Amino acid sequence: MIRRIIHIDEEACNGCGACAAACHEGAIEMVDGKARLTREDYCDGLGDCLPVCPTGAITFQEREAPAYNEAAVLAAKSRAKALPCGCPGTQSKAIRRESRDCAAPQEAAVTSQLSQWPVQIKLVPVKAPYFDGANLLVAADCAAYAYGDFHREFMGKHVTLIGCPKLDQGDYAEKLKAILEANNVKSVTVARMEVPCCGAMENAVVRALRGSGKFIPWRVVTISTDGRILD
Repeated sequence: MIRRIIHIDEEACNGCGACAAACHEGAIEMVDGKARLTREDYCDGLGDCLPVCPTGAITFQEREAPAYNEAAVLAAKSRAKALPCGCPGTQSKAIRRESRDCAAPQEAAVTSQLSQWPVQIKLVPVKAPYFDGANLLVAADCAAYAYGDFHREFMGKHVTLIGCPKLDQGDYAEKLKAILEANNVKSVTVARMEVPCCGAMENAVVRALRGSGKFIPWRVVTISTDGRILD
C-alpha cells in the first residue's frame, strides 16, 4: 500500500539516538552507529521522531510500505516490559564503589547549592529575577544522582533547570526559547546522561538557542551511568 512513512538519511545522521528514544513504537534502532528504520510495519507515520533529530536527517515520504501493525507493536511493547532491557537507558547494572573506612571521621554535611525554586523546566516561570545575568544549567534529572559532586561542580554558580525528555510530555525547546528571549542569560550548560534518550535534552537547548536569535556561550557535559564525566 502507498502511505506516509519516515525516511532516514544515514549520511546526515549523527548517531545521537534521540529518534530511537522518541519512537514509542520501536520502529527505529541504532545500527552501526546510525539510526535505521528496521520495522516499517511499526512506523505509524505520525513522526514523533522528526522534531528531536538535531540534523534534520528524518523526513516523511509517501511510498509503498507495509500497513502499520498496531497489534504487533503492542505485542512487542508487552515483551519489552517483561525483559530487564528495552531502552538502553533503563538497562539494569550494579555500580561497585570502594567501601569507606568505618573508623574514618564523619564527613562534614554538604550544603545544597540550589539557588532557586522551582527547578522543573515545566514549572519554572518564563520571566524571573534570578534569570537576569544568570549562567543557566539545563540538566537531566538523573545527572545529580549519577555524579556525586554535582551540587558543587555544576549547581553552585548556575540557575538550575531539570527535566527528563523520555518521561515528560511535550518538548522543552519552546519553553527554553521563551526563557532565553525574556531574560539576560549569560551562558548555558547542558548536563546530560550518556543514554540515547538524553540527546533530546541537548537538541531542545540547541533549537532554543537558535530560535532565540541570541549568541550565548554554551557547552554540553555528558555523564556516564556509573558517575564519570565523559566530555
